[in-house]
Amino acid sequence: MKKKKWNKLVSVLLVMVTVMSLLSGCGRKSTEKEDAETITVYLWSTNLYEKYAPYIQEQLPDINVEFVVGNNDLDFYKFLDENGGLPDIITCCRFSLHDASPLKDSLMDLSTTNAAGAVYDTYLSNFRNEDGSVNWLPVCADAHGFVVNKDLFEKYDIPLPTDYESFVSACQAFDKVGVRGFTADYSYDYTCMETLQGLSASELSSVDGRKWRTIYSDPDNTKREGLDSTVWPEAFERMEQFIQDTGLSQDDLDMNYDDVVEMYKSGKLAMYFGSSAGVKMFQDQGINTTFLPFFQQNGEKWLMTTPYFQIALNRDLTKDETRRQKAMKVLNTMLSEDAQNRIIYDGQDLLSYSQDVDFRLTEYLKDVKPVIEENHMYIRIASNDFFSVSKDVVSKMISGEYDAGQAYQSFNSQLLEEETASEDIVLDSQKSYSNRFHSSGGNAAYSVMANTLRGIYGTDVLLATGNSFTGNVLKAEYTEKMAGSMIMPNSLSAYSCRISGAELTELVRNFVEGYQGGFIPFNRGSLPVVSGISVEVKETDDGYTLSNVTKDGKKVQDNDTFTVTCLAIPKHMEAYLTDENIVFEGEDTFVKDTWTAYVSGGNAVLAEPEDYITLR
Repeated sequence: MKKKKWNKLVSVLLVMVTVMSLLSGCGRKSTEKEDAETITVYLWSTNLYEKYAPYIQEQLPDINVEFVVGNNDLDFYKFLDENGGLPDIITCCRFSLHDASPLKDSLMDLSTTNAAGAVYDTYLSNFRNEDGSVNWLPVCADAHGFVVNKDLFEKYDIPLPTDYESFVSACQAFDKVGVRGFTADYSYDYTCMETLQGLSASELSSVDGRKWRTIYSDPDNTKREGLDSTVWPEAFERMEQFIQDTGLSQDDLDMNYDDVVEMYKSGKLAMYFGSSAGVKMFQDQGINTTFLPFFQQNGEKWLMTTPYFQIALNRDLTKDETRRQKAMKVLNTMLSEDAQNRIIYDGQDLLSYSQDVDFRLTEYLKDVKPVIEENHMYIRIASNDFFSVSKDVVSKMISGEYDAGQAYQSFNSQLLEEETASEDIVLDSQKSYSNRFHSSGGNAAYSVMANTLRGIYGTDVLLATGNSFTGNVLKAEYTEKMAGSMIMPNSLSAYSCRISGAELTELVRNFVEGYQGGFIPFNRGSLPVVSGISVEVKETDDGYTLSNVTKDGKKVQDNDTFTVTCLAIPKHMEAYLTDENIVFEGEDTFVKDTWTAYVSGGNAVLAEPEDYITLR
């Protein structure tokens, strides 16, 4: 009898094991299928989650595009490449081929694609490697030049500049009536860098200029490159002359953007170096404003342009034709005219590097229309070296410490200096977790981050918007910089309160379903991340609906009490409507800084992930 019972028990256990194995196998197949059908896109800025990312997903209903907030730093992608691989599609704004060179062998050659063929060759040449391959493509341009107060020119009867000589004459005329003719926010590295290049855009775009730039940016060039001796010495001479002609001095090095805008609004400044977005901003405030280009000493006119970002594709996509085709559909949609229109700021003109996009200029850019039609839109050299060195050297030119010759020598020497020693390791992750969203469980990497942060903040529940974290948790040694890159880079903040179970359920519902002014999930990968609770969500044609909230396997009761911490950017959280019983207290420190301080302490431990969501 005992033997029969034992045999029966064994049989039951075998059945259970078999069922569990089958279920486990089904789960693996399900997640593998989800992974295969997903194209991951890293967006360099959270701003692109507002209109751009939802539009792309809307246009591609048959492709699950998982958008991840990346970093505006190619060192971040080098780190990913060295420790597990790149995402399918990368975007980066602060960019140069020089900095991107370690990634070349990991990126797809796009030179023969229609997307590359549509880019004006004038601009594509800035992205072409020495061997003719093209790994990166630019989207629409953010145009930089001179924002000009026409009211002041009319008030003092000063002619609007049409060339470099009349620009200088205008500056001198304004000085005589007690108005500053020109300044800019020279406390920032990009202003120093772009002024230096903008004044010599014509020469830097010449045959000699392009030849040097190709050598400097060549990904296959393993040695450090300095400046050439043909184009660049004269660039510093033009910068020196510009400083003298406009009266720039030590005081201008303390000017930030807000200082410049305030001077302009109060009628104390006639012109400043800035973006075309400033034209509409001041027009709306009743100030008659126009936009002018850089006037070259050879008579040409050029706009300094910055691609809102550049795009590259993972070479591994070529190993799977189905995935490659999906990725190309995503790329083409990202570069489409309608998509580009969702990148630019409201009121800005769409200036694209693509021949497939027509120029339809508004009144705000009418004074630079001939410059645009001539394709005189210079793309800045934006390597990390150029940012840091330009700030140092141009600042010393403005303060009078360097003349043109000294500036050239210093700039060249700094470019040739070998890189300093690597940073210390602050976090040694022993496991890796994927950032792919799975309908049963959620996002393992994000769960690790949310669970760890819940412990750091000491709260019962943590609720984070879907763009709070930057991707995979890697089995790797993290420096402080790379550890900091695990958190959204754009002012993610923490807000805490004590609420009832009913209020918690409503809070989660609003994060899942979206609320006016807040972050609205537009695909499954953008759903919020929770820690300390689990949620069930139903996917519908109209979006997402919260079905259930549980804690420790039990439904959250209305009269339960919880401490809750929400992670979101300020404008999203400030738009959240609460009654008088709910008061969110914001932390003084951004989440990224709190996280960095934690991992830099030397004893950081990452929490294990949990299944926090079921999507039906």
